[in-house]
Amino acid sequence: MNNQHDSTKTYSRRFFIKASSAFTALAFIPQTVKAFCHDVKETFFVKKEIIPLSLKINGKDYALNTDSRTTLLDLLRENLNLTGTKKGCDHGQCGACTVHVDGKRVLSCLTLSATLPNKEVTTIEGLANGDNLHPMQEAFLEHDGYQCGYCTSGQIMSAVACVNEGRTTSTEEIKEFMSGNICRCGAYNGITNAIKSVAK
Repeated sequence: MNNQHDSTKTYSRRFFIKASSAFTALAFIPQTVKAFCHDVKETFFVKKEIIPLSLKINGKDYALNTDSRTTLLDLLRENLNLTGTKKGCDHGQCGACTVHVDGKRVLSCLTLSATLPNKEVTTIEGLANGDNLHPMQEAFLEHDGYQCGYCTSGQIMSAVACVNEGRTTSTEEIKEFMSGNICRCGAYNGITNAIKSVAK
Protein backbone atom coordinates (compact mmCIF):
# COMPACT_ATOMS: atom_id res chain seq x y z
CA MET A 1 0.00 0.00 0.00
CA ASN A 2 2.76 2.37 0.99
CA ASN A 3 4.81 1.33 -2.04
CA GLN A 4 1.88 2.05 -4.31
CA HIS A 5 1.43 5.46 -2.68
CA ASP A 6 5.14 6.29 -3.11
CA SER A 7 5.02 5.21 -6.76
CA THR A 8 2.08 7.52 -7.38
CA LYS A 9 3.88 10.45 -5.74
CA THR A 10 7.03 9.75 -7.82
CA TYR A 11 5.02 9.65 -11.02
CA SER A 12 3.23 12.86 -10.16
CA ARG A 13 6.55 14.57 -9.38
CA ARG A 14 8.05 13.46 -12.71
CA PHE A 15 4.98 14.61 -14.58
CA PHE A 16 5.14 17.98 -12.85
CA ILE A 17 8.83 18.42 -13.71
CA LYS A 18 8.26 17.49 -17.36
CA ALA A 19 5.25 19.75 -17.67
CA SER A 20 7.09 22.65 -16.05
CA SER A 21 10.03 22.18 -18.42
CA ALA A 22 7.73 22.09 -21.42
CA PHE A 23 5.88 25.27 -20.45
CA THR A 24 9.19 27.02 -19.72
CA ALA A 25 10.44 26.10 -23.20
CA LEU A 26 7.22 27.30 -24.80
CA ALA A 27 7.63 30.65 -23.12
CA PHE A 28 10.93 31.18 -24.96
CA ILE A 29 9.78 29.93 -28.39
CA PRO A 30 8.09 33.17 -29.55
CA GLN A 31 11.23 35.19 -28.79
CA THR A 32 13.41 32.58 -30.48
CA VAL A 33 11.23 32.49 -33.59
CA LYS A 34 11.06 36.28 -33.68
CA ALA A 35 14.85 36.55 -33.47
CA PHE A 36 15.27 33.91 -36.17
CA CYS A 37 12.84 35.66 -38.51
CA HIS A 38 14.61 38.97 -37.94
CA ASP A 39 17.98 37.39 -38.83
CA VAL A 40 16.51 35.84 -42.00
CA LYS A 41 14.95 39.14 -43.04
CA GLU A 42 18.18 41.06 -42.47
CA THR A 43 20.18 38.45 -44.39
CA PHE A 44 18.00 37.64 -47.39
CA PHE A 45 15.63 40.55 -47.97
CA VAL A 46 16.43 43.95 -49.40
CA LYS A 47 15.28 46.79 -47.21
CA LYS A 48 12.70 49.22 -48.54
CA GLU A 49 14.27 52.41 -49.86
CA ILE A 50 12.57 55.17 -51.84
CA ILE A 51 14.85 56.46 -54.58
CA PRO A 52 14.56 59.09 -57.32
CA LEU A 53 14.43 57.65 -60.83
CA SER A 54 14.59 59.40 -64.19
CA LEU A 55 13.87 57.49 -67.37
CA LYS A 56 12.18 57.88 -70.72
CA ILE A 57 9.17 55.69 -71.51
CA ASN A 58 7.66 55.72 -75.00
CA GLY A 59 9.38 59.01 -75.74
CA LYS A 60 8.15 60.75 -72.58
CA ASP A 61 10.45 61.76 -69.73
CA TYR A 62 9.51 60.67 -66.21
CA ALA A 63 10.93 61.79 -62.87
CA LEU A 64 9.69 59.35 -60.23
CA ASN A 65 10.22 58.41 -56.61
CA THR A 66 9.96 54.65 -56.38
CA ASP A 67 10.70 51.73 -54.09
CA SER A 68 14.13 50.35 -54.93
CA ARG A 69 12.59 46.86 -54.99
CA THR A 70 9.97 47.71 -57.65
CA THR A 71 10.25 45.81 -60.91
CA LEU A 72 9.91 47.56 -64.23
CA LEU A 73 6.71 45.57 -64.82
CA ASP A 74 5.08 46.85 -61.63
CA LEU A 75 6.33 50.37 -62.28
CA LEU A 76 4.67 50.36 -65.71
CA ARG A 77 1.40 48.78 -64.63
CA GLU A 78 0.89 50.05 -61.08
CA ASN A 79 2.58 53.45 -61.12
CA LEU A 80 2.12 54.62 -64.71
CA ASN A 81 -1.03 52.70 -65.74
CA LEU A 82 0.68 51.31 -68.86
CA THR A 83 -1.18 48.00 -68.68
CA GLY A 84 -0.41 46.82 -72.21
CA THR A 85 2.59 45.01 -70.73
CA LYS A 86 1.11 41.89 -69.14
CA LYS A 87 1.96 40.08 -65.93
CA GLY A 88 1.90 36.40 -66.76
CA CYS A 89 4.08 34.08 -64.69
CA ASP A 90 5.99 36.91 -62.95
CA HIS A 91 9.02 34.59 -62.95
CA GLY A 92 10.58 35.28 -66.37
CA GLN A 93 9.27 32.11 -67.98
CA CYS A 94 6.40 33.17 -70.26
CA GLY A 95 7.57 36.37 -71.99
CA ALA A 96 4.25 38.20 -71.64
CA CYS A 97 6.00 41.13 -69.94
CA THR A 98 8.59 41.73 -72.69
CA VAL A 99 9.52 45.36 -73.36
CA HIS A 100 12.52 47.12 -74.93
CA VAL A 101 15.20 48.92 -72.95
CA ASP A 102 17.50 50.98 -75.17
CA GLY A 103 16.25 48.92 -78.10
CA LYS A 104 16.95 45.51 -76.54
CA ARG A 105 14.20 43.22 -75.34
CA VAL A 106 14.05 42.52 -71.62
CA LEU A 107 11.71 40.69 -69.27
CA SER A 108 10.27 43.51 -67.22
CA CYS A 109 9.20 41.21 -64.38
CA LEU A 110 12.88 40.39 -63.73
CA THR A 111 14.22 43.92 -64.23
CA LEU A 112 14.46 46.23 -61.24
CA SER A 113 13.41 49.75 -62.14
CA ALA A 114 16.27 51.07 -59.99
CA THR A 115 18.76 49.67 -62.53
CA LEU A 116 17.37 51.85 -65.34
CA PRO A 117 18.30 55.47 -64.61
CA ASN A 118 18.32 57.53 -67.84
CA LYS A 119 17.38 54.48 -69.92
CA GLU A 120 14.81 54.54 -72.70
CA VAL A 121 11.95 52.08 -72.34
CA THR A 122 9.52 51.16 -75.11
CA THR A 123 6.32 49.26 -74.36
CA ILE A 124 3.58 48.01 -76.66
CA GLU A 125 1.85 51.39 -76.22
CA GLY A 126 4.87 53.09 -77.76
CA LEU A 127 5.12 51.09 -80.99
CA ALA A 128 2.29 52.71 -82.93
CA ASN A 129 2.67 56.19 -84.38
CA GLY A 130 -0.62 57.76 -83.40
CA ASP A 131 -3.34 55.89 -85.29
CA ASN A 132 -0.75 54.23 -87.55
CA LEU A 133 0.10 50.76 -86.30
CA HIS A 134 3.64 49.43 -86.30
CA PRO A 135 4.21 47.04 -89.25
CA MET A 136 4.51 44.14 -86.80
CA GLN A 137 1.15 44.97 -85.23
CA GLU A 138 -0.43 45.04 -88.69
CA ALA A 139 1.23 41.72 -89.56
CA PHE A 140 -0.14 40.05 -86.41
CA LEU A 141 -3.62 41.16 -87.46
CA GLU A 142 -3.16 39.98 -91.02
CA HIS A 143 -1.70 36.57 -90.13
CA ASP A 144 -3.84 35.84 -87.05
CA GLY A 145 -0.85 35.90 -84.73
CA TYR A 146 -3.03 35.80 -81.64
CA GLN A 147 -6.10 34.17 -80.13
CA CYS A 148 -6.95 35.18 -76.56
CA GLY A 149 -4.48 38.07 -76.88
CA TYR A 150 -2.97 37.91 -73.40
CA CYS A 151 0.54 37.11 -74.61
CA THR A 152 0.29 39.25 -77.75
CA SER A 153 1.98 42.41 -76.49
CA GLY A 154 5.02 40.44 -75.34
CA GLN A 155 5.03 38.41 -78.55
CA ILE A 156 4.99 41.59 -80.67
CA MET A 157 7.79 43.23 -78.67
CA SER A 158 9.96 40.13 -79.08
CA ALA A 159 9.00 39.87 -82.75
CA VAL A 160 10.13 43.46 -83.39
CA ALA A 161 13.45 42.67 -81.69
CA CYS A 162 13.74 39.51 -83.76
CA VAL A 163 13.55 41.51 -86.99
CA ASN A 164 15.72 44.38 -85.73
CA GLU A 165 18.47 41.96 -84.72
CA GLY A 166 18.36 40.15 -88.06
CA ARG A 167 17.36 36.81 -86.56
CA THR A 168 15.02 35.92 -89.43
CA THR A 169 17.19 33.96 -91.87
CA SER A 170 15.09 30.82 -91.41
CA THR A 171 11.92 29.57 -89.77
CA GLU A 172 14.03 27.64 -87.28
CA GLU A 173 15.98 30.75 -86.32
CA ILE A 174 12.77 32.71 -85.77
CA LYS A 175 11.32 29.94 -83.61
CA GLU A 176 14.52 29.74 -81.57
CA PHE A 177 14.56 33.49 -80.97
CA MET A 178 10.88 33.51 -80.03
CA SER A 179 11.07 30.41 -77.83
CA GLY A 180 10.98 32.51 -74.65
CA ASN A 181 7.49 33.74 -75.48
CA ILE A 182 4.78 31.22 -74.68
CA CYS A 183 1.39 31.25 -76.40
CA ARG A 184 -0.95 28.92 -74.54
CA CYS A 185 -3.47 29.17 -77.37
CA GLY A 186 -0.88 27.83 -79.83
CA ALA A 187 -0.86 30.65 -82.41
CA TYR A 188 2.79 29.99 -83.25
CA ASN A 189 2.32 29.55 -87.01
CA GLY A 190 0.57 32.90 -87.31
CA ILE A 191 3.28 34.57 -85.21
CA THR A 192 6.06 33.08 -87.34
CA ASN A 193 4.33 34.11 -90.57
CA ALA A 194 3.84 37.64 -89.26
CA ILE A 195 7.55 37.94 -88.48
CA LYS A 196 8.48 36.57 -91.92
CA SER A 197 6.25 39.09 -93.65
CA VAL A 198 7.79 42.04 -91.79
CA ALA A 199 11.31 40.74 -92.34
CA LYS A 200 10.78 40.88 -96.10
